[in-house]
Amino acid sequence: MPDELELARGWFLKAESDLNTAKRMVESDGPYDTACFHAQQAAEKYLKGLLALRREPFHRTHDLEELQHIGEALPAWPLGGVDLTELSAYAVEARYDFEFWPDRQTAHEAVELASQVRRLVLGAVPHNARP
Repeated sequence: MPDELELARGWFLKAESDLNTAKRMVESDGPYDTACFHAQQAAEKYLKGLLALRREPFHRTHDLEELQHIGEALPAWPLGGVDLTELSAYAVEARYDFEFWPDRQTAHEAVELASQVRRLVLGAVPHNARP
């Protein structure tokens, strides 16, 4: 079984893949719902990686607010005050809401928020945990 450093690094590597996919979708002609989904997935995996690194258990969830709540109980949580509500919704909307067709600006905002999560999380972890 991997230690917390290996586990965190694994989460971060997967998050990087999702964020890179989201960026590619925004830089092209979409699909922008896919960009929103991958931005949410990236933020989720950065949060889970940080929680894993800090040995904080979490339930199987896609709810970024729930993960944020768990983290806020820890000392020196780097994402205090970051509102992940809208990004959290993209885990389900992008896959199941047939009315959800975001424009490029919405997808760009989702990618920017996921990028902010990346900067804050990776800025709070040891260099050897980073992807």
